[in-house]
Amino acid sequence: MGSNIKLYAGILVFSFAVYRFFSALFAKNEEAKSLQWASANAPVKSKSKIIEFSRQLAHQFTLSHALRIKNPNYRKKIDKLIVTSGLAAELNVDEFIALQLFWGIMFPIICLLINFSLQLHYPYFIFIAMIPFGFYVPQIHANAQKKQRERSVLMDLPFFVDLMSLAAEAGLDLQGAMKKIVEKSGAESVLAEEFGIIISDIAIGKSRIDALKDFGKRFDLNEINSLVNVLVDTESTGASVVKVLKEQSIQMRLERFVRAEKAGARASQAILIPMILFIIPAVFIMVFAPVALNMMYGK
Repeated sequence: MGSNIKLYAGILVFSFAVYRFFSALFAKNEEAKSLQWASANAPVKSKSKIIEFSRQLAHQFTLSHALRIKNPNYRKKIDKLIVTSGLAAELNVDEFIALQLFWGIMFPIICLLINFSLQLHYPYFIFIAMIPFGFYVPQIHANAQKKQRERSVLMDLPFFVDLMSLAAEAGLDLQGAMKKIVEKSGAESVLAEEFGIIISDIAIGKSRIDALKDFGKRFDLNEINSLVNVLVDTESTGASVVKVLKEQSIQMRLERFVRAEKAGARASQAILIPMILFIIPAVFIMVFAPVALNMMYGK
């Protein structure tokens, strides 16, 4: 009788929790109006299904708490991460912090439910230790996007600078050269997309120098900062952009060659560990095992 009462009570509590969850999920949340975007447009859909799925839940449950976090240094750090990872059109600082709080709570709960349903019998302090990992789920996504953007930009940059130099030699100015590159480039090029942002900023009234400086702030790359500084100096002094772009192209190709050499050196060092642990012992077994067996059991 007592077990039945506990079962019915558990079902009742679970049903109430499900009801509260979905009622909060589909209710109108006034706190979502507090999100401030750079424009009146709605945020674009996130490339990460996890982030897109959890965004609405974060709006309902943790956004109000995220708005109470006023630490300017932390918010500045998050804003820089969002900008450099190319997520400024998807997330803002309030949403990002709300997602951190949401996954800091939900990740250990999900792991706890898996532990309970599969009867894994892991100690509960492990799930408490998972709270920081869940808190960093949005940051992991942002860092992955940032590295992907940087790889794409470093691949395209020397070629794009060459094209800008050729277009400038043909009589186009810097803005016209960028426009030609955007027209001829594929939709997947991060650098072409950034050039398009520069052109749009200039078209709405921003000066070229400010547009170039904003372009440099969207990346944590020395190559981009060097190019921006040179172009800003050229724009300020009125010097010829053709010679500057040619010199930058040569320098960037040399830096890419040096990076390739360093990557090859790191790869040769990294392969030593699996060779010592797996390949060399296997070779020794194949060569000396027959000899050892013959000495032990042979006539």
